Order: sequence, then C-alpha cells, then structure tokens
Amino acid sequence: MPLRYRRRVAVSTALVAAAVSFVPPPAGAQAADAAGAPVVNSGLDAALFQQLLLAEIEARRGQTGEAFERVLDAARRTRDDQLFRRAVELAMQARAGDQALAAARAWRLAQPRSAEAVRTQLQVLVALNRVPELAEPLRALLALTPEFERGALIAALPRFLQRTPDRRQAAQLIDGVLKSYQQPPATRTAALVASGRAWAAADDLDQALARAREAQAADPQSPGPALLALDLMPRRPEAEDIVRAHLAGPAVEPALRLAYARSLMASQRLVDAAAQLEQVRKDRPELAPTYLTLGALRLEMRQPQAAEAALQRFLQLTEADAKAAAAKTTAAADGDDDDDDDSGPAQARVQAWLMLAQAAEQRGDFAAAETWLGKIDDPRRALDVQTRRATLLARQGKLAEARQAVRLAPEREPGDARAKLVAEAGVLREVKRWGDAFEVLGDAAQRFPDDPDLLYEQAMVAEKLDRTDEMERLLRRVIALKPDNAHAHNALGYSLADRSQRLPEARELIRRALELSPGDPFITDSLGWVEYRLGNLPEALRLLRQAYAARPDVEIGAHLGEVLWAGGQRDEARSIWAESKGRDAANDVLRETLARLKVDL
Repeated sequence: MPLRYRRRVAVSTALVAAAVSFVPPPAGAQAADAAGAPVVNSGLDAALFQQLLLAEIEARRGQTGEAFERVLDAARRTRDDQLFRRAVELAMQARAGDQALAAARAWRLAQPRSAEAVRTQLQVLVALNRVPELAEPLRALLALTPEFERGALIAALPRFLQRTPDRRQAAQLIDGVLKSYQQPPATRTAALVASGRAWAAADDLDQALARAREAQAADPQSPGPALLALDLMPRRPEAEDIVRAHLAGPAVEPALRLAYARSLMASQRLVDAAAQLEQVRKDRPELAPTYLTLGALRLEMRQPQAAEAALQRFLQLTEADAKAAAAKTTAAADGDDDDDDDSGPAQARVQAWLMLAQAAEQRGDFAAAETWLGKIDDPRRALDVQTRRATLLARQGKLAEARQAVRLAPEREPGDARAKLVAEAGVLREVKRWGDAFEVLGDAAQRFPDDPDLLYEQAMVAEKLDRTDEMERLLRRVIALKPDNAHAHNALGYSLADRSQRLPEARELIRRALELSPGDPFITDSLGWVEYRLGNLPEALRLLRQAYAARPDVEIGAHLGEVLWAGGQRDEARSIWAESKGRDAANDVLRETLARLKVDL
C-alpha cells in the first residue's frame, strides 16, 4: 500500500474514533467479552455515524460552520450532552458567539436539569460580555445546585465575573441574583460576603464594608466576613474592627490570624503583627509557616537572635517534608518528568537559609552567614545568593569583589538584568558609596526608562548626596508616572519637612501618602515630623508615639526622642534613644540627632 494512502486511512480512523466518542450507548446494549466482562456497544446507527463523521471532516478542513450545523442537529435529535458540548466548542472555535449561545440554549431546552448546560451558557455569556443576560441562568444554576454545595457556588460568583469590564454592573447583577439568598440562615453569610467582594471589585468600598459588617452581624463565627475585611483594610482601615471582633471569638482558624499578621506586616505595623504571630505559635506550635513569617518579622525588627530561633524551628518542622519532596523530585527526574516547582517545602527552606544568613550578618558573624548561603544550591536563587554574598564582601571592605559577584550572577529571566543593577546599587548603598550607587541607578534608568521603582531609588540616593533639586525632580516624575505611589509622596514631603521648606506643601504631600497607605508608621512618622517643624508639639508627639508603638524603628525613635526632648520630657527621650541605639548604633539619623542636641548616652 502506498504511504500516502496509509496516511489517509489513519486520519479517517481518528475521525471515526472522535465521532463514536460523542454518543453514549443505549441502555442494555451490552455483551460479554472472552473474559466474561461486559462490553458496551456503541449506540450509533449508520446515518448518525455518517453525519458525525462528515462534521468532523468539515471541522478538520476549516468548514466549522457546516460542522456546527451537523453536530447541533445531531445533538437536538439525540439530546446527548457530549454532542451539545461539541457544538458549543465548534462555534467558539469559529468565534461565532451567537451560534455558541444558541447551542447552549438548545442544550438547556433538551436537558432542563443539566447543571453543565447552564454553566456552559453562563461561560458563553461572559465571553460575549452580555452581563444583563446572566441573571436567569445564574438563578437556574443556584436552584439546580444541591443545598450543601450552594454556599461554595455563591462564594465563587465574584471570581466568575471578575473579568467583566463593567465591575459595577457585575456587582449589581450579583446583588439582584443573591437577594433571595441573603435571608435564609444557610446562605445569608455567603451571599452577603459575595456581594461585598463584588462591590469591592467595583471600587465601591462603602458598599463592600457595609456588606462585611452585615455578614459578621449575621454570623460572628464565620471567617468569610473577616477575610473580606482583611482585603478592605489597606484602603479602609475601619474594616480592621471586623477582623479584631472575629479574632476575639472562640475557635479562630490559625490561617486567618496568619493572614492578619501578614497584612499588618505589609502596613509596617510590626509590633501588632508580632503579637498575632506569637498567639498562633502559642495556640498551634506545630504549624511551620508561623515560624517562617515570625523569622522574617524579627529580622525586619533587627532582632537577629529571635529571628534565628524562629527560622531554625521552621527548618526542624519542615525537615521531613523536605526529604519527602526531594525523594519525589528524584523519582520524577528518573521518570523524565521535568516539572519545575517554584514553591513548596524546598523553596521555603531556601528562603529560611537566606534569612538566616541575613540574621548572622546583622550579628556581624560573616562566617556563619556564608555557611547558610552555602546550603543553597538552586539556580533560581543564584542572584539572591550572590547579592547576599556581595553584601558580606562589601561590609568586609572587599567592594570590587562584591560588585563583580553581582555582575557575574547568571541571568535566567528577562528581568534579571534590571535586578542585577538594583542589587549592585543596593550593595553600594549598604557601605554608603552614594556616588557610585547613583551612577549605577542612573545607568539602570537609561536602560529601563520611566521605571518608577528605579527613579525612586535614584531619588533616595540623590538625597544622600544633598542633590535635593535632582531628588525632587525624580520624585515628581515618579508621582506623574504612578499617582498612587505613597512612598514617593511621603519621601518628597518628608524631605521638605526635614529641611523646613514649604511646610504646608510638605504636610499635604504626606497626608496624601497616608490616604494611599493608611496606618503606615513611616508615613505617620513623617506627618509627626512636619507637625513638629510647624510648631505643633502636642500633635507631633501624638503621631510619633503612634508610629513608634506600631513599629519601633530607629529613625522613628530618633524623631520621637527629639520631640520629647523639646517638650521637656528628657528622661523618656533618653530611654527611647537608648532603646533605638541598642537596635542600630550606627544609624545616621540617630547619631546626627544626638550630636546636634549634644546628648551623650
């Protein structure tokens, strides 16, 4: 047989197999095979077989419209789910949305109790952005869903509609569809939370917060309202009351408390975050993720010994999981499975080793830091390891070697070239080589123009070089590129306040930053500092106490101490300065403050 003919036979066989798979056998059409097992015969007759075969041939030839008509006709006659599904697929492949919708509606007409048919109609309507038409099938799907599964479906609705362009229209739709479910106890909380999430996606935070409060009032023990409130907290600080109320109740899920702690850390409220993490550790000492987060927090607070204790406990708790994951990876490699997991126990342990190296570095134990780095043999973290090593070299006076270590790091991802420039500038900033850092960041800004993060970093170095005009120009460019950048507003306002220049403008810039990042202690510190410069000592003291209580940072402590000193509360000022000096005696702001005020601790 010629090769060309054999190929044609193979194609036809594949089409026959595809056609047969669409139609289930009729009931009772079974026979016994040689081993006695039942054999299921196809329910196709000759005419239907030919019709489906022709449809598949037409689909392969690109005649999708003709194929669609044949398959939909067969589906209507047989009332078969697989054929209706295939008709919808063919229409979508041809980008014929109206035909796909017609097929989905025909499917529902033929199979009124088919939840899959309703889901398919919903998917087609979303793809066509015909949001108003979603109400009826959504109600139908909710009615078809068993009661014990209905809450999960309700909770999933905001995610299902998250890609619709008009988020407000989607929120109104969800409100209307779920109105009848907001009263029965079994679905009330889920319906209110889903409504809240839809309004949050539409940026109507008043509506979202109102739903969260109503949901918590309906069921104070449900985690749903608290999780919604957690998402609202960055933009609506008053949502935190819902979270706190839930956490004050019995049987709080550790995962929710951990999420709250991470949210607090993101807002730089480290003291509050530490309290939550310590509570999780007390309640569930076997939970490994708590110790990884706690280690990161203690490291940020410059408490290296406490960080090391938490991270080493994390490594102990995850050792067995890491060994199991390593064995699985080995088995997968032996089976030619090149699955590359960027998460899981192994990567978490790499993160812990990196942080342990940083903790040892904070203690000045460079040999221990290098030992921890030596444990990491992962190409994906090569740049992180090289940057950490470069910092160690720079702090030992080996600056040329440090810069070379970063430059020689491999570039595995498109963003690695930029990351290497940022890392090199970071190493130079670590040893206060401001001019060299400014030059590196300038080169980076030329290679990656209008990058807000690079411009911001360059502005911070310009400030260290007393190039205030350049700093202001760069920060204003950042604000123009990214108007919601709280750090740029804060940095510009603080710089003006620190130089006692244009203080009303400085206050407005900082207030805007606080609107963008409510509760951030660094921004609160800036606002306290500008109030101090304006002569408003009571307000300055209130703000600085608030900032220091949330995050006892050395620079915040320096500012708080100065305001206390100016107000005659010198014993407390000395106490706070001494506490800050214990964290970082080399801090420039603290040293300058003590020298200017002629205070000897």
